[in-house]
Amino acid sequence: MPPTWASLVGQESFNGGAKEAATLTPVCSHLRIRSCFQDFPLSRRHIDFVGRLLSSISSGLLSRNPMMDPATYINPYLTRPDLLVLQNLLRDIDRTKNPASAPFLHCQSTSSVENEIESSSKRSSNIKDDGFVQDDDATIKLLNALNDPSHEDFEPTVFFTWDIKHIKLPVFVNDYFMQPYIRLAKKVVRVETDVVMLTHLLLYLTTSLPSAIFLYYRFHWLHGVLHWVMQTYYVGTYTLMMHQHIHMGGILARKYQLIDSLFPYITNPLMGHTWNSYYYHHVKHHHVEGNGPGDLSSTIYYQRDDLFNFLCYLGRFLFFIWLELPLYFLQNGKAILGIKAAFWEISSYLVIYFLARFHWNATLFAFILPFFLLRLALMVGNWGQHAFVDEADPNSDFRSSITLIDVASNRFCYNDGYHTSHHLHPRRHWREHPVAFLKQKQRYSTEHALVFRNIDYMMMTIRLLRRDYMYLAKCLVPIGNQIDMSLDEIATMLQAKTRRFTKTEIQEKFGKKNGR
Repeated sequence: MPPTWASLVGQESFNGGAKEAATLTPVCSHLRIRSCFQDFPLSRRHIDFVGRLLSSISSGLLSRNPMMDPATYINPYLTRPDLLVLQNLLRDIDRTKNPASAPFLHCQSTSSVENEIESSSKRSSNIKDDGFVQDDDATIKLLNALNDPSHEDFEPTVFFTWDIKHIKLPVFVNDYFMQPYIRLAKKVVRVETDVVMLTHLLLYLTTSLPSAIFLYYRFHWLHGVLHWVMQTYYVGTYTLMMHQHIHMGGILARKYQLIDSLFPYITNPLMGHTWNSYYYHHVKHHHVEGNGPGDLSSTIYYQRDDLFNFLCYLGRFLFFIWLELPLYFLQNGKAILGIKAAFWEISSYLVIYFLARFHWNATLFAFILPFFLLRLALMVGNWGQHAFVDEADPNSDFRSSITLIDVASNRFCYNDGYHTSHHLHPRRHWREHPVAFLKQKQRYSTEHALVFRNIDYMMMTIRLLRRDYMYLAKCLVPIGNQIDMSLDEIATMLQAKTRRFTKTEIQEKFGKKNGR
């Protein structure tokens, strides 16, 4: 569990609010354990590990424990921008339902965010509070400040588990190791906020690569299993780092372009990616078609709360995408892209085949299992991202994708939860998504966009396949007209957005983009 926010519990940042939440909710009970052992530095490491483990299963516990109602629980390990955004939305809800009351914030765990907004606003301007506009403006100013290298509030992302401003290191370590590393890394990465990308690239090159090589040198089954577990732990964050790479044209400074271009050919196969396929499918295909009829990973042809439909969706991608993607490019007059896509996909298969001939056991754990796991995860995630498609206007990016405010997607995966924002502007930098969301909040509301919390894309898919719409309704953060809807009405609305589109409807809604 990230000590970032845990270290704030009981301190000025939460005014003790999160500590109250911890005493109410089992998933946060490790915070109280940590406070008991904080005087024992040798034990703290183990407490942190238990905390992270509990965090990873928090989604499941939320569903089982009524005291952790997803409709009210605020995870103290959300990123600062997520806490700001969520508090802003909750304040809107409370002002709409109870104009004369104080903001509704579960256990008051984000009261410090109020102070942050106020202090940032005072530094930026002397505008008096006049309601919604001032609240939004102040929050936007603070979010902009966090991303602006010239501002005193600027914070580069160095690690995901810890926020840099809350890491308490010995002076010697901070002055002679941490700060020099940050200064150097800011010159190496493309964008100064992205120190974490260099941190993780070094992590992969010093763990995944030597581990895979040693599997071929001296294989052991235990090593193979542990290597696969490690890669499984890495793959989500790595894939979203490569997501930034393919949209930004790299993650390192221009003078390191050669390294930037070459390292994916080493690290991608270790994480289950075939060479360049993510770029061709995601950038040159998915963002062109936008979950429409021509999208090979479109969800509109399927009943999105049905297991059989999902298995058909998964099977088609798993067994036929190697052929369908090149054919898509050829049929759309993009022969060069089709040839490149086929070349890199088949080349990857051939390399894995020859490596398996050379050493089957090592290749199984180093390449084959990561490959199948990634393909499964990509489709489970995409199903969750595009399961809710508006029946009236499925062409709208606001209505065919969703926004998540959760720890897994946004703290550890480069704000992947802001999927609507990403589709609206695919090249938008990941740190800009929260502020972009607030700037367009009114448009999100009028377009009836969907915003959820306390759930990630994997759990979204699982809940859908279980048809647990009441739980999903509790996870919804209502905006605009949704605020006046009851829980049952929200559940009914969500279910309506998972219905399969007929061929006639597809032709009517998408115009010239005919169905398959």
